[in-house]
Amino acid sequence: MASLPQWGVSTMILRRSACRFLRDQPTSPAVKICGLTDIEQALAIAAMGADAIGVIGVEGTPRYIEETPRRALFSQLQQRFPALQRVWVVADASETLLDAALQGQGTPTVVQLHGGESPAQCLALRKRHPRMRIWKALRLRTLDDLAAVENYLESVDALLLEAWSPNQLGGTGHRLPLDWLAETQLPLPWWLAGGISAEWIPELLERVTPDGLDASSRLEVSPGWKDLQKVNALLSAVRA
Repeated sequence: MASLPQWGVSTMILRRSACRFLRDQPTSPAVKICGLTDIEQALAIAAMGADAIGVIGVEGTPRYIEETPRRALFSQLQQRFPALQRVWVVADASETLLDAALQGQGTPTVVQLHGGESPAQCLALRKRHPRMRIWKALRLRTLDDLAAVENYLESVDALLLEAWSPNQLGGTGHRLPLDWLAETQLPLPWWLAGGISAEWIPELLERVTPDGLDASSRLEVSPGWKDLQKVNALLSAVRA
């Protein structure tokens, strides 16, 4: 099996220490429910114990919500669940759009970059907004694509790994082969996305140890509207 370059032990320790905010217990990954479009659903899921809630800022995608409802949703989460991570998912957004969205009321705590953003662009965003956490999504076609991780070591706070799709940036429900990740040590905190649901959790957590799990399409009744029973089942399975 191909392997990633070997990073220094000190780097690994520093990066792992930085990810403690992602989980309440060392053995349990955090859970992010992504693609929310409704305030009441977001509050209900936060009350169930989700660690992060994501909303989509990519226009033309089925789970996209505009600025006003996005800010309202984030404001409610901030007031009611201040410890929860509020994640705004964007792709190749302009500096002007990003800078405007990260000011005022109803801001995220995390910007998840899901397009072709370079390490330099990630670092520039981090320097302009040093209090904002920056996550970079990497869409993997092959195991060798994991080598791109090395490029982002100094420019992002965490990675999100999911399967590549020719038609969608995310929310496909496609699963990465666990073999790609079972023997790989990543030097950054990382989230696994794609096909996350309760029935997969026992096998998944037996074979890999992500810092977080990002769930969306397999929990849905329709794009942007979650089945709360499936959400609760997922959270219960992870805790178990």
